[in-house]
Amino acid sequence: MKLLLKSAKIYDQNCPFHLKRKDIFIENGILKAIDDKIFVENTTEIISENLCVSNGWIDMRVHLREPGFEHIESMQELTDQAIKGGFTSIGLLPNTSPVTQTKEAIKAIKYFSESQIIDLIPYAAVSKNCEGIDFTDMLDLHYAGAMAFTDGTKPLYQADFIAKTLLYLSQIDGLLMNIPNEKSMSAYGLMNESFTSNLLGMKGLPKITELMGIERDLNILEYLAEKGTKVKYHFSLISTLKSVHLIRKAKAKGLAITCDVAIHNLIFEDTILENFDTNYKVNPPFRANEDIEALIEGLKDGTIDAVVSDHYAHDQENKKLEFDLAEFGIIGLETLFGNLNSLTQKIDLETVINLLTQNPAKILKKNIDKIEVNQPANLTFFDPTIVWDYQIDKTRKHINNSPFIDKPLVGKVLGIINKNKFNVSN
Repeated sequence: MKLLLKSAKIYDQNCPFHLKRKDIFIENGILKAIDDKIFVENTTEIISENLCVSNGWIDMRVHLREPGFEHIESMQELTDQAIKGGFTSIGLLPNTSPVTQTKEAIKAIKYFSESQIIDLIPYAAVSKNCEGIDFTDMLDLHYAGAMAFTDGTKPLYQADFIAKTLLYLSQIDGLLMNIPNEKSMSAYGLMNESFTSNLLGMKGLPKITELMGIERDLNILEYLAEKGTKVKYHFSLISTLKSVHLIRKAKAKGLAITCDVAIHNLIFEDTILENFDTNYKVNPPFRANEDIEALIEGLKDGTIDAVVSDHYAHDQENKKLEFDLAEFGIIGLETLFGNLNSLTQKIDLETVINLLTQNPAKILKKNIDKIEVNQPANLTFFDPTIVWDYQIDKTRKHINNSPFIDKPLVGKVLGIINKNKFNVSN
C-alpha cells in the first residue's frame, strides 16, 4: 500500500513541519518520507488545490445503535459515516439495547474495531441500564477496555451517586462524562425556553437546568479535591453562556474538568424551530445568539476542549411526527467539519484541528503519533476551501434526520489513513 500526499499543509503542533507544505509518502502504513518534492512510481496520489493533513480526527460523542436498533443504523453503517466525516476514532455511547455494561459488550466493540480502518472507542455505562440507581462493575469494565464512563443520553443527577462514581473511578484514573442537567426542571421540555417557545406554545427547556447541573457537579468536585481525591470529569454538550463562564472559572481554580459542545449548537438559534421541523429537535436545544457567541469564545480561549457531532441516527418513523412526539437528535458525522470550518472567520483553522485531534486525545488518554518519518500513519486529509452539497446515500434514505441535506458546506474531507488502511473520498 503506497500513498503520496502532494503539497499538503501539515497541522500538527508537535511536528517540526507544522503549518508548512510538504509532500508526504506513506508505505505499508508508515510515514516513509516528508520533503518538498517526492516522486514515487505506482502509488496513489492525493492532489487538491489546498490540500491539508492532520492527525486523525476524533469524535468524542457518537450514538451507537447496535445492538437493539441495528435496523436504524448498524455498526458498519456508523463506521462508514465516520470514515466519510474524516474520523479515525469515535467514542461510542452505551445507550444500546442491551446497554453497554458488560465485559462481553466492550470486547465485542473492540473485536469489530480490529477489522476496521477506524478505532471504535467503547464507553461503558455508569449505572445498570443507565437508570442511575445501581452501579455497573466499573473496574472490570475498565480493564476490559472501556475508555470512559457515562450514562450517555441519561444525565446522572443524584449528587451522592455522582460522588461515589468519582471515588470509584479515582482508583483507575478513570474519566466520568456527564450531561449537566437538573432532571426535575427539564421534564417534558421540547426546545429552549424563550420568546420563541412561548410563541409556538411548546414547553421550554430552561437554561437553568444546565446551570444547576454544572454548579452541583463543580461543588462535588471541589469537595472531593479538598479531601485529596484526584478525579477527572467531562461535561458533555454544554450550550449556554453562563455554562461557559462557570467552567472557565472552575478551570482557573485548577479543577480537573473538560467539556465539549455539539457542532449544531454552534450553528443554529432557537428561532429556526418556527416551522416545527423535527430535524432541528435536539437536546440540549438550540439557544440564543448570545449563547452561540459565548460558546465560540469558549472554543477560542480553551474553555471548551472539543467539538462533537452527537451523531444520533433515527428512522423516519421516529422523526416524521408531531414535534412533541419526535425523537431528539440529528446525524452529523459527515457534516461536522464542513460546519465547524464555516466558523473559521471566528476560529482559526489551527484551533479547529486541535478541537478534533490533540484535545480529545488528551481527554481520552489516546496516544497520537507525530507526523514524522518512521511513525505510523493515522491521518485525515482534507481541503478547507472545497464547497460541496451534503446528500444522503441512496442506501440510507430511511435515515435523513439532518438539517444540512442539500445545503452547501465549505471544507471537504478527502480521505483518511489508519492501521495500514486508507480510504479516499470521491
